Amino acid sequence: MSKIQKSSREIKNTYLTSKGLSDARIELEYLKKTKRVQIAERIHQAREYGDITENSEYDAAMDEQAMMENRISELENILKSAKVISEKQTTDFIVIGSTVKIEMDDGIDEFKIVGRVEADPSKKRISNECPLGMALLGAKKGEEVDVATPIVRYKCKVLEIK
Repeated sequence: MSKIQKSSREIKNTYLTSKGLSDARIELEYLKKTKRVQIAERIHQAREYGDITENSEYDAAMDEQAMMENRISELENILKSAKVISEKQTTDFIVIGSTVKIEMDDGIDEFKIVGRVEADPSKKRISNECPLGMALLGAKKGEEVDVATPIVRYKCKVLEIK
């Protein structure tokens, strides 16, 4: 098997909502068309200060450029492997995009299951790749699921699927 064939098989889908896909495209365009130009200007100005070996402004601009180029690469990879989560969800069982109400030992909670790129636990958006998200996928209302983390195992019950 060639290296190209092997790497194309290893590409994993990146699940996004249509808004997440739009946001990624907007960020990528901003970084390429605006931020690159701004950083290039900062680098040019820093070079005019003279010796770049001891120029902290030049070093900072170069570091920012490297971080921005990494983010551009990351966004391009996300967009290459993007799979948009259907807006029309089933309520028969949990899929990526479902909002679920679950009961755990410490009470009742509600989450939306999204792809890893859009996950934000503080906004009640959990990844389909986290232990809870993986355990819930495919579960039906009323079903109890086992969740295994590297530290602890626990059970939760699916109360509602929206």
